[in-house]
Amino acid sequence: MALGALANIGKLADLRRRIVFTIGMLAIYRLGVFVTTPGVDRKVMQGYMAAGGGGGILSVVNLFSGGALEQLSIFALGIMPYVSSSIILQLLGMVFKPIEELRKEGEAGQRKINQYTRYGTIALSSLQSFGVAMQLEGMNNVQFGAGLTGNVVAHPGWGFRLLTMLTLTTGCAFVMWIGEQITERGIGNGISLIIFVGIVTDIPGALKRYYDTNEGNLQPLTVFAVGAIILLTVMTIVFFERGQRKIPIQYSRRNVGRRIYGGQAAHLPLRVNTSGTIPPIFASSLLGFPATLASLKIPGAQRLQNMIQPGEWMYNFIYVVLIVFFCYFYTAVTFQPVDVADNLKKQQAFIPGIRPGKKTAEYIDRVLTRITLGGSLYVAAVCIVPTIVQSYFRVPFYFGGTSIMIVVGVALDTVQQVESHLITRNYEGLAGARATKIRGRRDYAS
Repeated sequence: MALGALANIGKLADLRRRIVFTIGMLAIYRLGVFVTTPGVDRKVMQGYMAAGGGGGILSVVNLFSGGALEQLSIFALGIMPYVSSSIILQLLGMVFKPIEELRKEGEAGQRKINQYTRYGTIALSSLQSFGVAMQLEGMNNVQFGAGLTGNVVAHPGWGFRLLTMLTLTTGCAFVMWIGEQITERGIGNGISLIIFVGIVTDIPGALKRYYDTNEGNLQPLTVFAVGAIILLTVMTIVFFERGQRKIPIQYSRRNVGRRIYGGQAAHLPLRVNTSGTIPPIFASSLLGFPATLASLKIPGAQRLQNMIQPGEWMYNFIYVVLIVFFCYFYTAVTFQPVDVADNLKKQQAFIPGIRPGKKTAEYIDRVLTRITLGGSLYVAAVCIVPTIVQSYFRVPFYFGGTSIMIVVGVALDTVQQVESHLITRNYEGLAGARATKIRGRRDYAS
């Protein structure tokens, strides 16, 4: 990375303002993590989590909320209700015609879908916050140490439940607003950055817990092996996230007066992993839903939750299946081969050896399906293999493949957006003048 490129960031008032705004909003989010929900004892919850009671699905929720669940914060739900609402709206778009028609209306339709997503977020937040309140009441007299017990909720009852629903739902709506403001007025994707910050800020605590778990007796070979696994995972993520399949494109020549335009050769880049970090986030969100149902005493939900605890073979199997499904699903939603083929035809461009129109769309779809298979298997391997290996070394969950992929993927996307601002204004990019432009997940034709 060129030092001059970093200096150029300060020369662009708009980019500087966006970065400062993003940092400020993320700082507000992190401050809110330490604001405790009324009527609970945070120390008892922290002791419970530290004693291993936070294993399983609670660790997953605590991870994506940036430790807010352990703090019993007003942001304990994190951004996951918004993610779940997005999943529901996108699934409805595949089977419910009015939603599909809204998606085709362009920006106006997307604004309407975003509004429905917000309504869904509030509804899911209310449901999940009630489940959290019920679960906290059930944890009273919990044992969190050697002979130590405590009450998480001071005064159980409907007063506490309603207050918790109001507090957590409001907190989730505020986090959703922060994410949308960052996306609109800051730099990067706000929702992804909130999850990113939550994971990164909990890494020091995870290192301390790893040290305490081993009672300070760290084996150099084990530490080296874990470090090598993390480094290899990061290198794999960077390699595949920048991987593309370039389809050659030829522009037809056309005469305009005495001049001849067109005839140039170009290419259509298709990313190996078009869906980015969305599949593991969506999959984790769905796998956490049975915990909400179990807290509401839904028949059979507790048994289902016990079957899909993180680290168990059933959880890993379902996780892989969901990741592969969402890779294909999200790619199908965000990339439309028919639209790309129509745009190429309007621009009098074609793929050599392929007829314009329907044949071009079928060819692009066939290529995209093949590379998405490789991309989905890569995402599943990155999310599962390190997690299986770390369980052997008894490393905290924060070093799992899912968290590493989210951190690296979001970092690449954010750096790519910063570089785009620099290059647009004729400044040298972050990769340097002679280096290849960093490719983010949005560098494909549509």
